[in-house]
Amino acid sequence: MSDKLTKKRLRTSGVTVIISLSLVLFMLGTLGLLVINANKLSTHFKENVGFQIYLKDVATSAQTDMLMQDLNESLFAKSVNLISKEKAAEKLRTDLGEDFVAFLGNNPLLNSVDIKLNAEYANTDTLARIEKNLLQMPFVKEVVYQKVLIDKLNKNTKAVAIFILIFSGALLIVAIALINNTIRLSIYSQRFLIRTMYLVGATRAFISKPFIFKGLRQGIISGIIAGFLLSGLLILCTRFIPDLIEIQDENVLMILFSGIVLVGIIISSFSAFLSVSRYLRLKTSDLYF
Repeated sequence: MSDKLTKKRLRTSGVTVIISLSLVLFMLGTLGLLVINANKLSTHFKENVGFQIYLKDVATSAQTDMLMQDLNESLFAKSVNLISKEKAAEKLRTDLGEDFVAFLGNNPLLNSVDIKLNAEYANTDTLARIEKNLLQMPFVKEVVYQKVLIDKLNKNTKAVAIFILIFSGALLIVAIALINNTIRLSIYSQRFLIRTMYLVGATRAFISKPFIFKGLRQGIISGIIAGFLLSGLLILCTRFIPDLIEIQDENVLMILFSGIVLVGIIISSFSAFLSVSRYLRLKTSDLYF
């Protein structure tokens, strides 16, 4: 009866360790997803920020073609799209629901170029230099961009990056402590067995090996469970933020999931080794406390 009770307690302890490890690894993985996607979302948003160049009516086709070529060859432009005054009028007509050109008797809109920026160039200082260069062209009437929006986007991105960095360090320390304490408690119930084996002549390596392998198995199982939980979280998030689907990189996700399993293996097996070593160093009388 005593052996059955002991085995039952050991199984319960093992399940508890796996559940605790899975939750801690899930938290670490969630943080990893947050770090990866925060950076990608920041880049995604920045690359959707752009500016418009409005051309004077006197701009010739040759001048427009030259400008388009220069913009397409530039480092700052991710995409360049020429919008004719007719196309702009058609869009505005659709938005307004009435033909304003017929009402006014002419089309007051201008030919324009819509530019989306590469993320590293999405800041007001760079845009100010680009604007200055473009306005030197005699056929360019105006350069329009949202300075306040770009400033806020960059400031918020930096603030979020600092917060994530601090939070990551704190969570990693807490995670290691939680995993270590959980495994130590699971081995605590077997401290007398460890001590007995040591007293009858078993080597430290012989005693530690099964506990380390058990920790390794627990780390693998917990990492896999955490990976499934993360996959579910990611699927759920894409329902609320559809843009997440576009920015996901399968290779990066596979590295993250593999990293979670690896972290689980390293921490759990190393914690098991430390716990066994601790009980081997204790005196028999200290095992009762």
